[in-house]
Amino acid sequence: MITSRRGFIKTSAIAVLGIPLVSSEIFGREAKKTRFLSKLGVCTNIANAHILASAGFSYLEEGVAGFLMPLKPDNDFAEKLSLLKSSSIPVEACNSFLPGDMKCVGTETHHDKILQYAEVAFRRARQAGIKTIVFGSSGSRSIPEGFSREEARQQFVDLCRKMGPLAQKYDVVVSLEPLNKKETNFINSVSEGGEIVKDVNHPNFRLLADIYHMLMENEGPESIIKYGDLLFHVHVAEKDGRTAPGVHGEDFTPYLAALKSVDYKGRLSIECRWENLENQALNSFLTLKKQIESLTI
Repeated sequence: MITSRRGFIKTSAIAVLGIPLVSSEIFGREAKKTRFLSKLGVCTNIANAHILASAGFSYLEEGVAGFLMPLKPDNDFAEKLSLLKSSSIPVEACNSFLPGDMKCVGTETHHDKILQYAEVAFRRARQAGIKTIVFGSSGSRSIPEGFSREEARQQFVDLCRKMGPLAQKYDVVVSLEPLNKKETNFINSVSEGGEIVKDVNHPNFRLLADIYHMLMENEGPESIIKYGDLLFHVHVAEKDGRTAPGVHGEDFTPYLAALKSVDYKGRLSIECRWENLENQALNSFLTLKKQIESLTI
């Protein structure tokens, strides 16, 4: 094993699908040059880092409230940084951005409070080496019944225009996540999210494509192609039960091919309902790698 200067223990990559057995540090460096979707991660608690590292994943995606803890004092966050130093893989993204009671839209918005919360999250993200904050936050952004959709959209864009420079200050990118209609009534497609990102027009406010939500909304890969230049992050899970890749044999290759066609260079995180992470992690990793490798042959 090799320990990087940042303190993360670098485990060996698994020799599968013709990939040589090399340190993940070397693999990661070379992958940036030659391999599509070289960075695969999982949305989970940092306590599971050793499981993911053993399976071959290169990073994990934590939660803003649980890991960055913007409402807690710095001393509490220092404990998370201590865990990070001994982690077998880094935390490179955080999701579940805003609490549901911090309303982005509607008659009782909390934009000043949100921006204060966001600045603490962004500052701590930089301290932790986190590259992106995923902006899903279904409860925060849902439009109240009877409220003007056009006004809600403008409220949201105004908020995000203020959020972009804050993210830039701390070298973090906010990735807007479209969610299916069962989770929220606002921003339900990559196309809708892409138009909002275009209106916000800031390099630190970008777009996320979640293949599970796209499947739930019957949104095809053509949206990835249309808005590919705005994409910064990607999530994936199977449509049936939001299960891990490999459980039902879902074929993601049309969406992966779309990502490849737009020269996507970012990360891909599994965000799913695990039956047993320890038992399923390796199979999910191999399932994704096989589908990715099928596009490079």
